[in-house]
Amino acid sequence: MANNKPLRGQVALVTGGSSGLGKAAALALAGAGADVAVIARSADDLQATVSEINGSGDGVRAVAVPLDLADAAEVAQAVERVQENLGPVTILVNAAGTDVPGSVEDIDAAGWDRVMNVNLRAVFLLAKAVFPGMRRAGGGTIINIGSVAGRRGWANAGAYCASKFALTGLTQSLAAEGKDHGIRACLLYPGAMDTQWGAWTPDDRDQETAAAAPANESLPPGHVADLIAWIAQSPREMVLNEVTVTPLLEKGWP
Repeated sequence: MANNKPLRGQVALVTGGSSGLGKAAALALAGAGADVAVIARSADDLQATVSEINGSGDGVRAVAVPLDLADAAEVAQAVERVQENLGPVTILVNAAGTDVPGSVEDIDAAGWDRVMNVNLRAVFLLAKAVFPGMRRAGGGTIINIGSVAGRRGWANAGAYCASKFALTGLTQSLAAEGKDHGIRACLLYPGAMDTQWGAWTPDDRDQETAAAAPANESLPPGHVADLIAWIAQSPREMVLNEVTVTPLLEKGWP
């Protein structure tokens, strides 16, 4: 009989777990049997995710860790708390992200720093914190959520695009440093998703217009979450280095 809980005994840490793709990924990983810790700023929304997992009857455990990913001290302490409660993190999903739209001329340094802190610096801090435990556990999987905006620069999205381009290099470095320890690093490049951000494109960032986009122009986050869970349970001897996934009719891509 096929194992319907292939991630049983694994511990997943998912950022952005209060909504959107992060929440969907946490639910998908828990559905595959992993214990899950979810990180985001909204304590109430995080607790809703945890309650849904703990109430599933699958025997998995879930904990909420509300924090600001831009705070380095909080990030390190959070990973320690997670590992004390659930065990070594063997799956890390960096799904949290933020954006400060604006041209390079208009965006200020504080906005630029906020995007870099959440989209890039937090990924570095979390990977740094979980690497030792993954090595001791004999391996692990890091899945970083990039964007098609990390493949091609867009006007009025310089900070966001720059953070996602840089995430490509960081993910490749993590893969190179981890492979001898059984640690895999994968970068997902999702296109437009039907999340609270709206299904915006470089030519259309209006939320109301985006919300009305046909289903085949924006991905349900559950579809991408299922892919994340599949990557986490894929054969240990292989790694999906980079995966681009877009809606069938996404504007302007490829």
